[in-house]
Amino acid sequence: MSSPKRDPMTPAERRAGVSLASIFALRMLGLFLILPVFAVHAHSIPGGDNLTLVGLAIGAYGLTQACLQIAFGAASDRFGRKPVILFGLLLFVIGSAVAAMADNIYVIIAGRVLQGAGAISAAVTALAADLTRDQHRTKVMAMIGSSIGLVFAASMVAAPLLYSAIGMAGIFWLTAALAAGAMVVVVWVVPEAPPVPRATAGRFVDILRDSQLMRLNFGVFALHLIQTTMWVMVPAALVSKGGLALAEHWKVYLPAVLLSFVVMVPAIIVAERHNRFKQIFNTAVALLVVVQFGLYAWADGLMSIALWLTLFFVAFNILEATQPSWISRIAPPASKGTALGVYNTLQSFGLFLGGVLGGWLGQHFGNGGVALACAVLALLWLALSATMTPPPIRKAAVAASN
Repeated sequence: MSSPKRDPMTPAERRAGVSLASIFALRMLGLFLILPVFAVHAHSIPGGDNLTLVGLAIGAYGLTQACLQIAFGAASDRFGRKPVILFGLLLFVIGSAVAAMADNIYVIIAGRVLQGAGAISAAVTALAADLTRDQHRTKVMAMIGSSIGLVFAASMVAAPLLYSAIGMAGIFWLTAALAAGAMVVVVWVVPEAPPVPRATAGRFVDILRDSQLMRLNFGVFALHLIQTTMWVMVPAALVSKGGLALAEHWKVYLPAVLLSFVVMVPAIIVAERHNRFKQIFNTAVALLVVVQFGLYAWADGLMSIALWLTLFFVAFNILEATQPSWISRIAPPASKGTALGVYNTLQSFGLFLGGVLGGWLGQHFGNGGVALACAVLALLWLALSATMTPPPIRKAAVAASN
């Protein structure tokens, strides 16, 4: 049989994928940069000795994102994707400036709330769906998901160095500049979106009734809750248990990040090309469980903490790249925008609750309580993901196998 005719992405689709992934990356880098350093920095400002407030400052932007994500998605249907995305990025710039000028924990929390008010994730992913054909949408969603994992990893390495060079205020000003750069990308690089067909709007109740989608929504909630919860405690643990000054934390993060990508890339290739999506996905969730139990029971020194962080980055990056891809495969065409709105809302709730829960657990039960709570949540996620139906095989993969 002759080989199937290839249908590659068009230049416009490639441009859309790269530019929209870069918007996510620029915005999320600014959000993630405070994770590795803020819990330690907070001790130097009024109110920063209260771990619950520290956790709230870390996760506050997730609350406003969660509350406004669906509203921004609906507004993008009515007023157009680009205007809504630009308005959200402007709010993000203002919030970053407020946090940069803050002199106590309460004003920083206010700035983080404003940052989160620019809840553009659903609008950006909806624009990605508008600008790509069905057979290439998975690739673009995976590009966006991978960009989040990449900038999270990069922020772990860069933040301690930036904090030493420009301080926390400088990091917040840099965050504002990155968001302004994302606005330039929206105006000058992202292709124009086609008109949104009003008749294809999906019903919210249809998404809530879809057990497969809701398992994925729980998964993104759990992943980002665990991610944020961990970074309320990890920097302090590297200082107290690892004996590593904050400015040198990159010496742990950089090798961990590089090793994680060495494992992640072939894992994603196997998942996509060899129809092992569910197996790779569940293995990553199981690894997340192991990491949390490891941090609970065997994180007494620098080398052990570095080992568990490396394994965490492996699991996180695989899951961050595969979940949007899975959503894009199984969401009903008439409800795809609604499905993405719910998905991003649950992601934002996870970010918010992770900061608050991590701070509260750390203050009352210490590092062990944080890790054990994350382990239980990851174990529940594993039980749910194990019952999922594998996503449909991509048409190209089916054709290639015939």
